[in-house]
Amino acid sequence: MDRDEKRERREVFMTVSGAPIKRKYGPEDVADLDYQRDLGDPGCYPYTRGIHETMYRGRVWTMRQFAGFGTAEQSNERYKYLLEQGQTGLSVAFDMPTIMGYDSDHPRADGEVGKLGVAVDSLADMEILFDGIPLDKVTTSMTINAPAAILLAMYIAVAEKQGVSPRDIGGTIQNDILKEYIAQKSYIFPPRPSLRLITDIFAYCAEHVPRWNTISISGYHIREAGSTAVQELAFTLANGMAYVQAGIDAGLDVDSFAPRLSFFFNAHNDLFEEVAKFRAARRIWARVMRERFGAQNPRSWLLRFHTQTAGCSLTAQQPEVNIIRTTIQALAGVLGGTQSLHTNSMDEAWALPSADAVRIALRTQQVLAEESGVANTIDPLGGSYFVEALTDRMEREAQEYFDRIERLGGVVAAIEAGFQQREIADAAYRYQKRVESGEYTVVGVNKYLIEEELKIPLLRIDPDVQARQIERTRRVRRERDEVEVRRCLRDLEEGARGDANLMPLILAAVKAYATLGEIVDVFRTVFGEYRERAIF
Repeated sequence: MDRDEKRERREVFMTVSGAPIKRKYGPEDVADLDYQRDLGDPGCYPYTRGIHETMYRGRVWTMRQFAGFGTAEQSNERYKYLLEQGQTGLSVAFDMPTIMGYDSDHPRADGEVGKLGVAVDSLADMEILFDGIPLDKVTTSMTINAPAAILLAMYIAVAEKQGVSPRDIGGTIQNDILKEYIAQKSYIFPPRPSLRLITDIFAYCAEHVPRWNTISISGYHIREAGSTAVQELAFTLANGMAYVQAGIDAGLDVDSFAPRLSFFFNAHNDLFEEVAKFRAARRIWARVMRERFGAQNPRSWLLRFHTQTAGCSLTAQQPEVNIIRTTIQALAGVLGGTQSLHTNSMDEAWALPSADAVRIALRTQQVLAEESGVANTIDPLGGSYFVEALTDRMEREAQEYFDRIERLGGVVAAIEAGFQQREIADAAYRYQKRVESGEYTVVGVNKYLIEEELKIPLLRIDPDVQARQIERTRRVRRERDEVEVRRCLRDLEEGARGDANLMPLILAAVKAYATLGEIVDVFRTVFGEYRERAIF
């Protein structure tokens, strides 16, 4: 073979995350692999190859497009449209005032109402949001964290108004506050009272809402903040372990709440790195739950997860190319064994998705499920020298992060020291340097550029949305039983100062039409607000 035939395009090949990739992989790279110990059949411990025996041959993943904007009426219309187009689960995006615990007429909400999601100030909004949608027939995921208990209470109350028992509703609240301190930053209260709210939800739902996933432990936002795939894996699972320990410390039996824990991961552009990440996550979690926490119920060992394609990978330049990126990312989620999937729309670098763009995103999933053949066999990449070696490496490197976090005193202590934040910031900087130098190609950004004008239609939020939402909230306050509201809020404050489970008290306040902001203000009074220390 002459020298030209041996020449390669670059000296070093790396994943999106910057991990080196060898020229080829073979038996020597998986010499220590034991099939029963490290892989197992699909549906068998340690679930590396999938948590169900039949996986997509039995039922394809839930297609759950994230949606919400403007008023509850507008979002309700979008949900019905998506269900008509073949979506099989709902996923609610809330606006920033709701996420941060402010009613729409609060001064800090000005200019943000309905812009990045739907505004929900009271039970009246939630009733409209799910009007005509039978809550015993669909499952709903709600991306909400600090006020998660309040939004869950509103959902339970709407179901009861529909005549649906809380025992018959299914869905998920994100409810993952630790990743907020690490990455997304939409926290309200300090870590320890926030963990109390979470374990109260664990206990309440185990008894009263048994089909509800009480938390979605989220690596998605960690990756969006700039982490590597290994950091996403490690920090997410470390947070999960912290939640399990918090539940145990609160006096709960691990098997009473662990089966309803769920996870939420990002699917980025590097197909094989992402598949390996998902497979490693299942194996790590199964071993931790059985060996460290002593869970006896096999359902407690299962890592069930939702996947969303990488918003941080979308480009404003040549937005149609985002359809291609999203397809590859969705394929990674499916090959990795996800239980549900959201595909981003091509226009999301510009605005919330238009109806046409979200339909194309949904059709991407449907083509994968119905036409590609990818759902015909389970874990088709299992046994690949490359994929198995990459899975092992990700597990090994994640364990190194677990050890470092443990030496710092655990997840909360590490957060307070800024450890995870610094690691992510450094990784984001390294990635950006690779893009700017041209070492990593982003099509349309640093290579294959064209002169272009934006041609796709964008969703515009009506500027009257804020005024209409404020008027509805003020009308709710005028028409409710104010004496009952004040009594419920006093009871809630007393409960927060004590050790009562807060979910029944929140539910009573919600049913009396206390607003989100009023309930959050009770907790602000008792728990205080979190202030992040500067990290340099």
